Amino acid sequence: MDLVGEVIRSVRVGRPGARLVRQTGPRGVRFPAFEGSGFHIVLAGTCWLVSEHAGPVELRPGDVVLASAGAAHGLSPVPARLGDLPMVAFGPHPPEQGPARFEFLCGSYHLAHGAAPHYLRTLPALVVVSPDRERAPRLRALADLLRAEVAASPAGDDATVPALLDLVLVHVLRQWREEHEPGDGALTDDPAIATALREIHERPAEPWTVERLSRVAGLPRTSFARRFTELVGRPPMRYLTEWRLDRAAGLLRETDAPLATIARQVGYATEFAFSAAFRRAHGVPPGRFRRVPSPGMSGDDAPGRAGTVRAERG
Repeated sequence: MDLVGEVIRSVRVGRPGARLVRQTGPRGVRFPAFEGSGFHIVLAGTCWLVSEHAGPVELRPGDVVLASAGAAHGLSPVPARLGDLPMVAFGPHPPEQGPARFEFLCGSYHLAHGAAPHYLRTLPALVVVSPDRERAPRLRALADLLRAEVAASPAGDDATVPALLDLVLVHVLRQWREEHEPGDGALTDDPAIATALREIHERPAEPWTVERLSRVAGLPRTSFARRFTELVGRPPMRYLTEWRLDRAAGLLRETDAPLATIARQVGYATEFAFSAAFRRAHGVPPGRFRRVPSPGMSGDDAPGRAGTVRAERG
């Protein structure tokens, strides 16, 4: 199972949106925290990424900012404090006219129930990826296509926009993983813990226990549990539960499979146990989650934890 593919499946439970922003004023713009994930692609000009707990980061054309779990942040023509930037204007506003200090695309996935997929929540709050235009021409081509589609449909709800947002996110996450997650480990380069993670990702329906996972990892149970928690940020069984329910949310939206079938696919012996766990995680029972579509989100709601990490140009 491809981890990036599973992340895309999980974010799709929220309706995606996109918007083109041309910043003509001198003060920049602030994006509030939200439940979901999103990104900005700098198209022209230079600007600074501003966050609550880290210094400003300079951005250049082609740079992509990924707000992995919806953290508050801002974009400014000069270094600034986040609280000093004006809040983004919500609604289907067309791009500002006149000379622009900088220009960028916003893409976002707003999740009405639950948080961003677990893997995205393990990333730094704000990730900056700087693709090499010679080595990574596809991301530039995707940005050009997305810009054209958003220009043709300013509300960002054209039928092709979701697919383009998915592809941009795929390429951003792949570059991040290539540079920061060597090997097959999804969250760590520790070979023992990476092996356990791979088993969880590929076989979530297995009746995993800490004991079974420790044997897969080749570690004593206590050492495995401690090392897993230190490296992944969650105890093994909590991580397993979150991964299963992220997958379940995607299956509910993408398939017509009965709840009992989905329950078995993600490791629950009964529909009742699955429904109770899903409701605790997402705030609604799975049947209601499937019936009620997530509210749309225009691209101006796009992105947003503290900390900023840059993946440098190759």
